[in-house]
Amino acid sequence: MKKAFFINGGAGRVLCSFPALVHYKQNIDPEVIIVAESWMDLFMASPELRDNVYPIGHKGLFQHLLKDREILTPEPYRLNAYFNQKVNLIQAFDMLINEYDEIPDTKEINLDINKVDVIAGYQLVKEVKQKFNKEKTIVFQPFGSGVQNQDGFIYDTSGRSFEVKDVFRIVDELAKNYNVIMFTDMNIPTDKPMPAAIPQMNMLQWMGIVKAADYFVGCDSMGQHYAHALDKPATVVIGSTWPENISYPNNKKFDIIDNGIGKRVYAPYRITHDWVSERVNEDLMVLDDKTFKSIIKSVKDRI
Repeated sequence: MKKAFFINGGAGRVLCSFPALVHYKQNIDPEVIIVAESWMDLFMASPELRDNVYPIGHKGLFQHLLKDREILTPEPYRLNAYFNQKVNLIQAFDMLINEYDEIPDTKEINLDINKVDVIAGYQLVKEVKQKFNKEKTIVFQPFGSGVQNQDGFIYDTSGRSFEVKDVFRIVDELAKNYNVIMFTDMNIPTDKPMPAAIPQMNMLQWMGIVKAADYFVGCDSMGQHYAHALDKPATVVIGSTWPENISYPNNKKFDIIDNGIGKRVYAPYRITHDWVSERVNEDLMVLDDKTFKSIIKSVKDRI
């Protein structure tokens, strides 16, 4: 029986499903149905998949497209090889969707950014260069999807996002030599102007911005997947999660700074709710001076 795949979760996770789905379409079923439970817009950047994907609210989706198919929801977090740090997200989706018994190589993410978003990215970078008058431009993504703002207190109990005090330190230091664009829609409370641009853009426009910029700095979130797919150099800082799972240690253009190594425990998201692991991991993105300096040095050495 033909299959339909429901894809859900955060933007980075959705993006990492693309290579497996492309392989499935090209080798098994050219008419495969993909249902985007989240981040439908991201699929528009996949030239191979955009004709096969439907939003969850598409009229007649069940009656006309799903009724005669086997419906599957691949869950990489429940794959043994994933929660034992043997595969990354791209490989995990590949094993589940294409039914590999052995661990496959990490397939590439092919992004086709539309002209409007490419132009928006280059225009923004040009404006930022004119404003801050530096040669090189860095995109800095400080927060992951778990970040929350409660009455001006910004925090992330998942241990994936930078602490606000470290965000200020990183921006202030990078801004001495580079133009900085903040990849966030979070309103950061401050009583002084930040020496960075904080544009309000959608996820496809951010593809154009990362493409136009010279470098990426960020945490375990969407931006690092963009940087990887677009072949951009990056410094990625990891806290509660494992680089082997959520980033690209084999990418020679990536410098991964692991702030949680030897301290974190695996948090079994989408398997169980483990309060102990959350408490152990929640402060793993707090930077000491040594790690802060290593982040700045990483950028200066690689940009």
